[in-house]
Amino acid sequence: MPLSEHEQRMLEQIESALYAEDPKFASQVRSAGTRGPSTRRRMQFIALFAVGLVLLIAGLALPVLMVGGFPAVSFLGFLVMFGTGVWALLGKHNSTEGNEGDKPDAPAPPPGRTTKKPPKRTSGSFSQRMEERFRKRFEE
Repeated sequence: MPLSEHEQRMLEQIESALYAEDPKFASQVRSAGTRGPSTRRRMQFIALFAVGLVLLIAGLALPVLMVGGFPAVSFLGFLVMFGTGVWALLGKHNSTEGNEGDKPDAPAPPPGRTTKKPPKRTSGSFSQRMEERFRKRFEE
């Protein structure tokens, strides 16, 4: 269900307030978890799942592959399919794998100087402003 215009504006206000209050956290939240698996990764999942399916069917269809009357190859195929499904659903899916340490650290300020910090708002923290807005809605 799409958001209404009012809800979209409120969401944009919340996002901008989050960026203003803690830009590092906001950038981490924005970049983490929003990307799904890449096309290459999806093809790997599909191929591995197909291999598991072939093992499952082959173990049942070919009596030669049964170990002591137990379809061990079919069981192995099931485990491959199950493992692939779990990996696809729960695995970490970053399309920029291995780029965590690529960004150089910011240079340290010279001794005796401090970095500039943005001025703090006197109207209260982000959570306090959100609580006020929430209370106003229910008072109306």
